[in-house]
Amino acid sequence: MQLNDIRAPKGARKRKRILGRGPGSGRGKTAGRGQDGQSSRAGRSTLMGSEGGQMPLIRRLPKFGFTSHRPILNQVVNVGDLNVFEKDAVITAESLKAKGLIKSLNKPFKILGDGELKKALNFKIKSISKSAREKIEKAGGTMEGVAPLRTFEKKIKKAIEKKEAVEEKESKEVKEVKVAKEDKAKKVVSKEKSDKK
Repeated sequence: MQLNDIRAPKGARKRKRILGRGPGSGRGKTAGRGQDGQSSRAGRSTLMGSEGGQMPLIRRLPKFGFTSHRPILNQVVNVGDLNVFEKDAVITAESLKAKGLIKSLNKPFKILGDGELKKALNFKIKSISKSAREKIEKAGGTMEGVAPLRTFEKKIKKAIEKKEAVEEKESKEVKEVKVAKEDKAKKVVSKEKSDKK
């Protein structure tokens, strides 16, 4: 057998389909694409969400919130995980890394209040949640260099004080107007009496 005797198996080589060669071919005019226009064009399809001129659903729905492109992703350490330390141990970022409680010293981390703390520990960490602080203090631990809590209590107190000040100012103005009206009325009455005399 020679190389020129080798033939492709039956059905391996198909004849190219001929399109757009008149109605007698069976695939003339629209060439098997079904219609003219946008849908018949090569490399062009309707965009995702397109509704043919109608306002698309994604534009009709209201938008709310946002997704930060630079979110602060804290490494989480719960107080229940800190029982691996000895009593009165000093808790720092380095000691947490040594125990495998955080993976990186270059990323932020925070102590949260899940679990129970059974030992008094000394913390030198900046970020500790409110519930974690309460449990640390309850266990007899200490905290140094902790950032102050940003609670809504101060904001609420400030808003209440502002509201009270506004109400006091308004009541004072109302009283002054009332007194002025009464003085004016008294003057009018006294003038009428003097005119009668």
